[in-house]
Amino acid sequence: MEKLKELYRGKAKSVYETNDPDHYIMLFRDDTSAFDGKKIEQLERKGRTNCHFNYFIMKKLEEAGIPVHVEELISDTECVVKKLEMVPVECVVRNVSAGSICRRLGVQEGLDLNPPTFEFFLKNDELHDPMVNDSHIISFKWGTQEQIDKMRSLSYKINEILKDLFDKAGLILVDYKLEFGLYHGELILGDEFSPDGCRLWDKETRKKLDKDRFRQGLGGVIEAYEEVARRIGCPL
Repeated sequence: MEKLKELYRGKAKSVYETNDPDHYIMLFRDDTSAFDGKKIEQLERKGRTNCHFNYFIMKKLEEAGIPVHVEELISDTECVVKKLEMVPVECVVRNVSAGSICRRLGVQEGLDLNPPTFEFFLKNDELHDPMVNDSHIISFKWGTQEQIDKMRSLSYKINEILKDLFDKAGLILVDYKLEFGLYHGELILGDEFSPDGCRLWDKETRKKLDKDRFRQGLGGVIEAYEEVARRIGCPL
């Protein structure tokens, strides 16, 4: 497969056209950002770590019956992915209160949420990714009721799979975001799953091992990502 021009450059990844009309190449860069791109740094090994982490998680989900866009790892920072028409909303599942839900609802960090909460957010940095509901998604034609129902059900199924995976590694899956897209009309999991887009705490100490280390200036960001990878058996 031949890598052609860059089609999209996000905050931490680039997507390249290929000579195959059904596939892209996704490149993970060392760029790290927070607060809608207001804080940006380069962290050595981040692209490699997240690329391998994402491939490992996506393949675990695929083995469990989740349709995913990642197909092949072709370098330490690149993978072949299906060409998706992305749904412009993020799905967020929370098992423990942290981050924006604490600020919005005035609840303390660290509350166990049973059942987990599920929320939709519009993917729009300029608007700071506002929370939306089923009605908004349908009325503004961002998705259909069938797609909404499937995104929600897949998100909860993914939660059960990954909670168990991380729990066995001595980790709490606090929360995470997912993005979905259409591939020849089928809704499948897109984007990435890495410590950039989820919160992971050590079960015993509640040490943060995710992007909050970057947001909060705690240091040791990539070392934390690598520790999580090692614990779950992800080769780097």
